[in-house]
Amino acid sequence: MMNMKRVILLADMNSFFASCHQAVQSELQGKQVIVAGDPKKRTGIVLAASYPAKALGIKTGMALWEARALCPQGYFFKPDYQLYVDTSTRILKIMRDFTDLVEPFSIDESFADLTGVIHLWGPPEEIALLLKARIRSEVGVLCSVGIGPNKLAAKMAAGVQKPDGLTMLETVDDFKRLFWPRPVRKLFGIGSRYERHLRYYNVHTIGELAAFPLDILKKRWGKNGEMLWLCANGIDSSPVVPTSLDIAKSIGQQRTLPRDIRGFDKIRVVMLELCEMVGRRVRQGGYVGRTVSLTLRDSQMRFFSSSQGMGDCTDLPDEIYRIACQILYKHWDEAWAVRLVGLTLSNLVKREHFQYDIFGERMRLSNLARACDAIKDRFGERAIMRGVSLTEGSINRG
Repeated sequence: MMNMKRVILLADMNSFFASCHQAVQSELQGKQVIVAGDPKKRTGIVLAASYPAKALGIKTGMALWEARALCPQGYFFKPDYQLYVDTSTRILKIMRDFTDLVEPFSIDESFADLTGVIHLWGPPEEIALLLKARIRSEVGVLCSVGIGPNKLAAKMAAGVQKPDGLTMLETVDDFKRLFWPRPVRKLFGIGSRYERHLRYYNVHTIGELAAFPLDILKKRWGKNGEMLWLCANGIDSSPVVPTSLDIAKSIGQQRTLPRDIRGFDKIRVVMLELCEMVGRRVRQGGYVGRTVSLTLRDSQMRFFSSSQGMGDCTDLPDEIYRIACQILYKHWDEAWAVRLVGLTLSNLVKREHFQYDIFGERMRLSNLARACDAIKDRFGERAIMRGVSLTEGSINRG
């Protein structure tokens, strides 16, 4: 049987943080809305700005004092991450009305695989228009949509028309016609460092990178060099992975982060908090598990998932975390930015027996976990938490 041609959609919310504030305060529509540090202080940077504010020169990363000087009549807001997460969740629910294959890429971007549902909803453009209309009417934000034969093409297409755009690339040849003449910096995954080095090789456009000898790129940058060449040629076979990590006989949690993080120290903070969540759910179900799975995704579409078994079944977050760290150190490059972290405990069985160690460490950890469970059952999930949840990188902070 012939493989069905893939149809992948990316929905990219326009000026998402600012749009969320405009959605809950309709009087701000068409106004200069800026999300930055504490409005009462001059410290901090701009995280997002509405298009009227961008028209005045406001840019992401700009110092707050500079933004105030450029836009003194603007409406300044502190980040409200709970609002952004809630809004993102509502958008994901709308997208899942069209297909089960929905994958968050960031808090304001999500992929959807439409390949198997076109016969239900009609041509891809009609699906995109209906999706955009529902997000606008039900949530109150605008989005730009890209459609392509793979995730890379959809991602690139979504950036062509902003705000409220729709761009469709039916084939890889469409990708080449549209993007090969453009500067190499416009290729997804190319930053200033790569641009500078490619200029040394006299590579200035995406098309020139696509035609550049692959062996030289691999010798210079290894797998990353091959990834750049594939992207320049519009080649991407990565699947759209549904957001839920829960499968039969497994319990998992994952988080799409509001911003990229780098470095094992920051990644471990998120991992430990997810281990706490997973361990608590496992204990609530009366299970123990033997296999830990770690999922990571970065901002350049590198996707990683690996599992590792344990000698004894567990429901303890510290033991889950220890195995997850082993996976992290073995398989992930510390320099890569992380956008999504997922943690799963699988091969679950009912907790009829639990193997304690001779020195009593597992008993101590078990008693501690159950004491924390009792406090949370009575006073709520945030009644007691680890110290890392008070740090900047925490997913529970706010």
